[in-house]
Amino acid sequence: MLRKWLVALSFILLTAAGAAVGTAAKERPVVVFQTNLGDIRMELYPDEAPITVDNFLKYVDSGFYDGTIFHRVIPGFVVQGGGFTADMKQKPTRDPIKNEADNGLKNKRGTLSMARTQAVDSATSQFFINLADNAFLDHGNRGFGYAVFAKVIDGMDVVDRIASVPTGKVGPFSDVPREPVTIERAYRVDSSQ
Repeated sequence: MLRKWLVALSFILLTAAGAAVGTAAKERPVVVFQTNLGDIRMELYPDEAPITVDNFLKYVDSGFYDGTIFHRVIPGFVVQGGGFTADMKQKPTRDPIKNEADNGLKNKRGTLSMARTQAVDSATSQFFINLADNAFLDHGNRGFGYAVFAKVIDGMDVVDRIASVPTGKVGPFSDVPREPVTIERAYRVDSSQ
């Protein structure tokens, strides 16, 4: 009887261990921006922002971000990119996506959020990296807010370097780096790399 009980217990423990392995949290996608000032590595949050992450990865995988610039740099606030070429021409984008700012993620230093117009569901390809904790951009603090979908996990020193470049006005645009800060290549990597 004891032997049957031990065998049954072993089976239960092995089954539970197998289930735990099977239900372990899936790895989050990791994307690298290779810029002319260094690499920025970010982890994406598909569970919290599935529409936004899917949209961002489509732009990454298609090569859309390659050759775009950080066109808006405001020290102590954000660096913004993902929509313009070095000659300040805006690239054509796909349709806007639903705003997922109500996902519980906060606009803290090092997080990436989608840039948008005054219209809540207007984000396309442009994003910004928060240089500080910008709680006033969070959902509920500023209307619907700005959707956080990723976080820099390596290369925040590069982001800070971008934040320190001299800026000026180009046509109707303010806070544009005087020398282009270019995303030379954007690509996915295995999270273990």
